[in-house]
Amino acid sequence: MAGFQRADSQEKRSGNDLHEHQRNVRTKKRLPERGLPVPGMRVFFQEIYERYHRAEYISPDPLEFLYLYEDPLDREIVGMIASSLAYGRVAQILKSVASVLKAMGPSPRGFLEEASETSVREAFRGFKHRFTTDRELADLLLGIRDVIRKHGSLQACFLAGISPRDEDVLPALSVFVRELGMRGCGDYNSLISIPEKKSACKRLNLFLRWMTRSDEIDPGCWTCVSPAKLIVPLDTHMYRICTVLGMTSRSQADMRTAREITDGFKKIDKSDPVRYDFSLTRLGIRKVGELSSLVGRYTGRTA
Repeated sequence: MAGFQRADSQEKRSGNDLHEHQRNVRTKKRLPERGLPVPGMRVFFQEIYERYHRAEYISPDPLEFLYLYEDPLDREIVGMIASSLAYGRVAQILKSVASVLKAMGPSPRGFLEEASETSVREAFRGFKHRFTTDRELADLLLGIRDVIRKHGSLQACFLAGISPRDEDVLPALSVFVRELGMRGCGDYNSLISIPEKKSACKRLNLFLRWMTRSDEIDPGCWTCVSPAKLIVPLDTHMYRICTVLGMTSRSQADMRTAREITDGFKKIDKSDPVRYDFSLTRLGIRKVGELSSLVGRYTGRTA
């Protein structure tokens, strides 16, 4: 646990554009408490979903690395690595993920099963991804290795923290992070956020989306988690869109806001509240003008 106790601060440091938008929100007139009615939102989101929820829009995205591995035991490790490094410029993310996977060989699972602490630290000596150091990467990989040795897989570890009484994945996510950080490897790791610190845990929720949903976009290799219990991976684009749509009036993109927005999506699709995540973020990333046009058409405001 100690190894990850400041990762929430890392997400804050790496999200300068998000915080700038939050400051802008606070200086503008407060949005009305009620945004589009649910039927209008459903039409809005479905239009974007039909345009962008397609495999042709995956690249460039760290998600593409998961499709290079057919074995679910490899794929879950690749997903953990790719999502954890998913902050900063996309070109650098892809470069960093590719370099890690190249060092691990054809089977990341096999690499970790056979690795010693010394060999892992040596394999990634000199690695750097923005604020992330080689020590932090090695600590995460060794944490994954220890979880595999104890539980058999990342999925089995996550399953051990799930209770049927849980409203969403947050309690299990807290257990999962504690298991990954059991090595006690210092007081800082930029790769994993701690849910108890109240950050949105965007990268962890992105990892769960990849693992749990199975369609043209998300490869899905876990069967232990219902998509109905997922939390929206809250990033700059999703926060901006949902603020304009009136799905939240909160000025902080934290876990409370992520759950509030997820509750809004549950009114549209209770069984799959993160269904629209990929298409909305594709629109936000690729088509700024089109995003403003679409939002304006439905709300009279711009994003």
